[in-house]
Amino acid sequence: MTYQNFRVETDADGIALVTWDIPGRSMNVLDTTTIQELAAIVQQTTADAAVKGVVFTSGKEAMSAGADLTMLESMNRTYLDALKQKGETAANQLLFDESSRLSQAYRAIETCGKPWVAAINGLAMGGAFELTLACHYRVAADNPKTRLGLPEVKVGLFPGAGGTQRLPRILPTQDALQFLLKGDAVNLTKAKAMKLVDAVVPAADLITAAKDWIKGGGKAVAPWDVKGFKLPSGPVYSAAGMQTFPPANALLRRETYDNYPAARAILQCVYGGLQLPMDAALRVESRQFAKVLRSKEAAAMIRSLFVSMQELNKGARRPAGVAPTRVKKLAIIGAGFMGASVGYVSAQAGIDVVLIDRDQDSADKGKAHAKSVIDGLIAKGRAKEADRDAVLSRITATPDYTAISDCDLVIEAVFEDRKVKAETYAKAQPLLKPGAIFASNTSTLPINSLAEEFKDKARFIGIHFFSPVEKMMLVEIIVGKETGDVALATALDYVRQIGKTPIVVNDSRGFFANRCVLRYTAEGLEMLMEGVPPAMIENTARMAGMPVGPLSLSDEVALDLALKIMKATEVDLGANAIDQAQKKLLVEMVEKQGRLGRKNGKGFYDYPEKGKGQKRLWAGIAALQPKHLDPDTLDVEELKQRFLVAQAVEAARTVEDHVITDPREADVGSILGFGFAPFTGGTLSYIDFMGTKAFVELCRKLEAKYGSRFTPPKLLVDMAAKGETFYGRFPPKKTAA
Repeated sequence: MTYQNFRVETDADGIALVTWDIPGRSMNVLDTTTIQELAAIVQQTTADAAVKGVVFTSGKEAMSAGADLTMLESMNRTYLDALKQKGETAANQLLFDESSRLSQAYRAIETCGKPWVAAINGLAMGGAFELTLACHYRVAADNPKTRLGLPEVKVGLFPGAGGTQRLPRILPTQDALQFLLKGDAVNLTKAKAMKLVDAVVPAADLITAAKDWIKGGGKAVAPWDVKGFKLPSGPVYSAAGMQTFPPANALLRRETYDNYPAARAILQCVYGGLQLPMDAALRVESRQFAKVLRSKEAAAMIRSLFVSMQELNKGARRPAGVAPTRVKKLAIIGAGFMGASVGYVSAQAGIDVVLIDRDQDSADKGKAHAKSVIDGLIAKGRAKEADRDAVLSRITATPDYTAISDCDLVIEAVFEDRKVKAETYAKAQPLLKPGAIFASNTSTLPINSLAEEFKDKARFIGIHFFSPVEKMMLVEIIVGKETGDVALATALDYVRQIGKTPIVVNDSRGFFANRCVLRYTAEGLEMLMEGVPPAMIENTARMAGMPVGPLSLSDEVALDLALKIMKATEVDLGANAIDQAQKKLLVEMVEKQGRLGRKNGKGFYDYPEKGKGQKRLWAGIAALQPKHLDPDTLDVEELKQRFLVAQAVEAARTVEDHVITDPREADVGSILGFGFAPFTGGTLSYIDFMGTKAFVELCRKLEAKYGSRFTPPKLLVDMAAKGETFYGRFPPKKTAA
């Protein structure tokens, strides 16, 4: 029988080699065709008496990164159609049947009576890793790049093809829960130690080793299907179980605040499934999976963190008709913390980097930052000394501006001051080679105003990195009025080259990310001035889904920088453009108390010396509050809403101002750039899934109580009246490079 996505070849020993190799794709994915064909292959090999066993492998460099989540989006749409046409019971049954097909196919492998071996030749994630767990033996090719994991929780789902049942039957329950709830991948050394793979062999011996296990009498039965099988941690209702599940429940609440249905479902699946035989346990998992798949959190996270992110990473916003570019040599003017970090990630991506600063010592400090970062990775076993040598060999530190003369791209990362930037541009412009692109890493100053100092404005663009650059995956590309397509294409290609996710925004003070996140920190300061207890401000922000509280984030950004931005805004736009009470608070903190934030060990928090305890809220904050409210009289839900609505309404304003022209960029940018509650799908998805009418009503309620910062823009009011959504009114462009 011929298959589209698989090759099946049976050798003289009766061992069928099933090779997964989807034509026309660089990576295998679990899609509808693959699932149907895999089920057919299991039936065929089980029925064929000539087949004694099966080896499953991939014809590509990796096995698979998992399921095509657009398939699940389609499944949800089918469910909603059935709900309208056939009613809830029929629609639920349809979704359950469709979403459990893969789980049933894997169980058929496990119980077919013939040994199946997973020959893992590279990356195996999500549903692909679940497939290997359903095989009776797992052998992996020795490959340092191989990673195994179940990352579904990161996109609002959980492993629904047996992962929540097989993993805790292999690992101690506590380890299995951590693996499932974190969604992190492990390398082969760790996988072997955890018994997630049975053997690691040289790549050339992979298939032979897999076949030899079958020929050596490998058993076609999973351990949990053998009578008398004992769970690694014992029964759920045992002393060990009681030491696992109650604390796990508490930890889940602490880490997620029950904002993520998938995380709750993982705990329920493991808890319920471990009390049942495997077939019943898999039905529990499938029911929970179908339920989570229907949640708005899953829909929002799949759309933003999988579909939209993939599209943006593949160049959805790249101008058509511009030939692909590749930065071979990059210059960074300003070798401070930000510039040095950009230099490091660029050199790590194979780009030759010139770090320029006012003198040799300052430039050398920038290069030393790159060395310290990679030394840290070496100490953790994540890099080798050869990697450090290769990266450092690509970085040249110098005070000599003539070094930019053969660079394809020049990024200015000097102090956030117009005069300093203008002086930098005056020095750099005469030295640029023809066709070179010049970018500013400014975080707030409008690109159009900076471009006034630049002769060829078509080659001037903003490339805004987020700190710490090594960890933050977002890069905001800011287009000025006269920025050309070549500059935009070059910036997008460069961001892709260094492995980051780009969003493209039009010029505005603060652009997109800072406009929104500054509303978040400002709301925290507003609450502080109202008399809300500082701890309550921080805790309710995290309960709302933000990664850190607004006071903590203010410290991370640096209070003196926040004050500088506030003063610059006041100079440019007048006293009414800023909150004078907040300015007064920051002046007190920075200029009178000398509290600059984390960088000098004291801000809204006191920071211990490295390795000596945890940061604590500064006891002196209370003395700076004009009044103090009784926490028992405060509405926690309203505090949570204020944090999210303040950012979301500002995101809506950026659409009205034409800063954001594609809703994908607002959603992906808000999650990656400043951690906007991921379970919402991002700032605009937060509005869309609530409903524009309901969101505007909430804005009006908060506006009446707290002021004009919650006033919905005219665009949003108009959309609410018409029942429109952002993704409906501004459908994302489907063009890709």
